[in-house]
Parts: sequence; C-alpha cells; structure tokens
Amino acid sequence: MCWSAGVVCAGAGLVGPVATAAHTSFTAHMTAHLLLGMLAPLLLVLGAPVTLALRALPVTWGKRLTRLLRTAPVRAATHPVVAGLMNAGGLWVLYTTSVYPLMHSSVLVHALVHAHVLVWGYVLTASLVGVDPDPHRSPVLIRSGVLVVVVAAHSILSRWLYAHPPTGVSTADGRSGAQLMYYGGDVVDVVLMVRLLHGWYTSGRQRTTPRPLPAPAAPHRPGTVRGDP
Repeated sequence: MCWSAGVVCAGAGLVGPVATAAHTSFTAHMTAHLLLGMLAPLLLVLGAPVTLALRALPVTWGKRLTRLLRTAPVRAATHPVVAGLMNAGGLWVLYTTSVYPLMHSSVLVHALVHAHVLVWGYVLTASLVGVDPDPHRSPVLIRSGVLVVVVAAHSILSRWLYAHPPTGVSTADGRSGAQLMYYGGDVVDVVLMVRLLHGWYTSGRQRTTPRPLPAPAAPHRPGTVRGDP
C-alpha cells in the first residue's frame, strides 16, 4: 500500500494540475517538489521495494539484483553522506543558480531535474530509514548526523529563498513557496526522525533481550538407566 501511495505522489508531482501550475507558479512548483522529492520517496521506501522485487522476480533475476546492490558503486552511492550531499547540494544548485529558470525552458533539463529530485530523495531516505535488509547499513550515529545536516541545509535554503526568490519569481510567490518548503519539509523530516529513532530503539532491544534458558533435565532416579521412560 505504501508503494502504491508513493507512486501516486510521484505521479501527482509530474503530471496533472499541480505539475501544470508549477510551470508558472513557484508555490505550485514547491508543492510538486515536496510530493516528488520527499513524500513519494518516503512512501516508496516504506513499501520495501527490494523485498517485493526479490519475491516477485525469478530466482536468476533475483540473484542478479542482489549482486548489483552489493557492487562497490551502488554501495558508495547509497552511503548516507553521499546521498545527503547529492540531495541537499542538488537543491542548492537548482535554486541559487540559473538552473531553475532553465528547467522551464528546456524539456531535457526539466526531466533531469525531476529525475534527480526523485532518485536522490529515494536513495537518501532508504539510506536513513530503509526497511529492506541491508548488510552494509551505516551506524545510527552516521545516519542521524546526516539527517541533522540535511534538515539544516533545507531550512537554511528555504530562508534564503524567502529573501532571495529565484530569477523570474515574484516576491510574494517566492515567499509563499519558501514557507511551504520550510513547513512542509519539516513534516516529512519529523517522520524521518521518528522512524530513525524507532529503528535504533528496536534494534537495541533485540540485542539486549536475553535468550530463554534451556529446560532443566529430569532428575535421575536410582535404579534406572538414563534414557529409559
């Protein structure tokens, strides 16, 4: 169900009235950004797509997928530090350079920006709070540190946009979009924090829960042989 909801959110950010309005309204653009880059990735990750794929694919293709996920490039790209840099850094490049006005005049740039937002939003979310098995998952200290830095980067960027809207965006529209980015992003960020802390707490309890002691052996009765009924 989470996977389907994530697909719907991603679709709403790419096609439909919100996506159409995003070409002329910065507030609508930010709505599409929140759907595509934050809410959709969270729902897709909670849908455990790798687990679902391994269950649905034939054995041969499942083994290929497993080998692919264990390769060095994939492991490097899915590290929280790399994913956080690509996610937050990409947003700063988008909104503080000429990329934002360019994406509305070039179909190719428009598609690349949306692909970047969705892919790195998903990779970052999966690296932080993924529910699929991951033998190379980073320690919770690294993941929590990356989350704090990314949240701070988003917050600072939204404040910057409030004072310095992108080229071609009116002051009122820029402030409205920046406020939506600030408060709407906070909602998803809080969910990520709760999921991260819950996963840490659950894994800690599993490590500290004592194993049940074996049942004591029946006392030996004189005049009998052990093993006799």
